[in-house]
Amino acid sequence: MKERLEALRAEALQELQGVAGPQELGELRVKYLGKKGALTEILRGMGALSAEERPVIGEVANSVRGAIEAVIEEKTAEYRRAETEERLRSETIDVTLPGSGLPTGAVHPLNKVAQEIEDIFIGMGYTIAEGPEVETDYYNFEALNLPKNHPARDMQDSFYITDEILMRTQTSPVQIRAMKAMNGQSPLKIICPGKVYRRDDDDATHSFQFNQVEGLVIGKGIRMSDLKGTLLQFVQEMFGKQARIRLRPSFFPFTEPSAEVDVTCAQCGGSGCRMCKGTGWLEILGCGMVHPKVLEAGGYDPEEVTGFAFGMGIERIALLKYGIDDIRHFYTNDLRFLSQFARM
Repeated sequence: MKERLEALRAEALQELQGVAGPQELGELRVKYLGKKGALTEILRGMGALSAEERPVIGEVANSVRGAIEAVIEEKTAEYRRAETEERLRSETIDVTLPGSGLPTGAVHPLNKVAQEIEDIFIGMGYTIAEGPEVETDYYNFEALNLPKNHPARDMQDSFYITDEILMRTQTSPVQIRAMKAMNGQSPLKIICPGKVYRRDDDDATHSFQFNQVEGLVIGKGIRMSDLKGTLLQFVQEMFGKQARIRLRPSFFPFTEPSAEVDVTCAQCGGSGCRMCKGTGWLEILGCGMVHPKVLEAGGYDPEEVTGFAFGMGIERIALLKYGIDDIRHFYTNDLRFLSQFARM
């Protein structure tokens, strides 16, 4: 058996030296080292050997296998080097060509507008307050002068989780939490940006989830004129110095008196067009003086301090600022729409 192994070694090495290419090399590997190869065929006879002969023959067999594998690996490496050299000769690279540009992202228009709003009010001395999106009925309604069964609750069809827990319908609960945290101290100047949720049908101007920014100022001697001046400055910072506002009487349970605020139409400058339906004005937000009961719920004495509050939808501001006619564009992730704002 030893002689057969040595003869196999000589035969395999001689044949490997004359191999013509990678395919023939693979065939020789199978011929000599495969499961049905020549070496395996010889080793099947080891069962007939004596205990003393088996280690000797096993050592020779391992030597033969190692010698054949070494030549195969060497040949394989040679073919790979030759293939690489051929590719380098045949493939040319023009290093002077410009690289392929990668598309760059941009801030989403809603985030852009939210940041602008925050920057404007921070410049006026406001701080940003945040609160939970899953809120209690007390903070979302009762502390805001909306007791249970109050008819105004129907204006905000809510996502209730339990009888006392719901998805907040406005960011006003953050105002109550901020007031309580102040323990009756003033002044307090905050804005409360965040997501809110209402059971609404999605259409061009409504969504079940949208973004709000609300503001609150509490202190001694705060008047309606302070509110109007604040909102005028905000509107002119957001839409341009030519923008004007008007206040129309309205009703909100948490403010008294209350008002809706309109801004001159950005498209026609107030002369009247299709966008503003010929009026020259577009509704932008709601506001008013903080109701005494809300002040009390927040831990303030309405005889000592007054305050004003306002709230706006970020989507509404973005629609007006950019002349967009459908709120759904903000949520469909259409790059053709969103890429326009990379240049703004």
